[in-house]
Amino acid sequence: MRYELIPAHNPGPYTGDGNNTYYLPGATPVLIDAGTGDPRHVDGVAAAVTASPGGALTRVLVTHGHADHASGIEGLQARWPAAAAAKMPWPEQDRDYAASWSPLADGDLIPAGDGALRVVHTPGHAPDHLCFLDELSGLMFTGDLVVSGGTVMIPGSAGGDLSAYLASLDRVLRLGPDRLLPAHGPAIDAPASIIQSYLDHRQAREDQILAALRRGVDTIDGLVARIYAGLDAALVPAARESVTAHLEKLRSEHLIRCEADRWRLN
Repeated sequence: MRYELIPAHNPGPYTGDGNNTYYLPGATPVLIDAGTGDPRHVDGVAAAVTASPGGALTRVLVTHGHADHASGIEGLQARWPAAAAAKMPWPEQDRDYAASWSPLADGDLIPAGDGALRVVHTPGHAPDHLCFLDELSGLMFTGDLVVSGGTVMIPGSAGGDLSAYLASLDRVLRLGPDRLLPAHGPAIDAPASIIQSYLDHRQAREDQILAALRRGVDTIDGLVARIYAGLDAALVPAARESVTAHLEKLRSEHLIRCEADRWRLN
């Protein structure tokens, strides 16, 4: 499947060098993820559209509703009014965007480029998170499921679910894609290796949290200070979200409880 990476021009502490969006030329020209509306991104999409035979954009497939992936939809549809906006519904988030979303569901087969993409629901980072798999080539567009050289934040207080995320990683591992194209960072040519490293990392983090709880560290801020010592202050909120996600997973497994904002082992 042919594709062109178009940067969204939104670097930052949580986005790294910024988001990757992907234009798929062909019989059904599609863009994967909408960026944030930066004019340079819209112009980049326009250049890719103009350079492709037929010069069109029929649909924007959004991996999930976080602003760095979805908020650019208004600017794209202003340039291409006929382009449909499609994602899995997340009503609490979707109302923030001036778009009429066409719903996507797990298992849908969507015409894209000169082929088709299978919709794979991979919740955890967000409840509506999707990956898009080209079953013929083994290419998978993975949004925020994985990032080469880093980890993915699970926003435990804002729709993130660590148990669901681990299940999503396991599902993609079993699907066995040959190459991953994430929304941040470079392509991943050894999917099984990086996914297993993610599973191992989350288990190691859980072990750290349980060990800290055994030593009497019983607040989220205390756990962050213990586990993420020396972390840049700008990233502390992300660390709090990650710890929260781990705690909620452990609570759902009846391994810990929370009383008056103090966490205890059962």
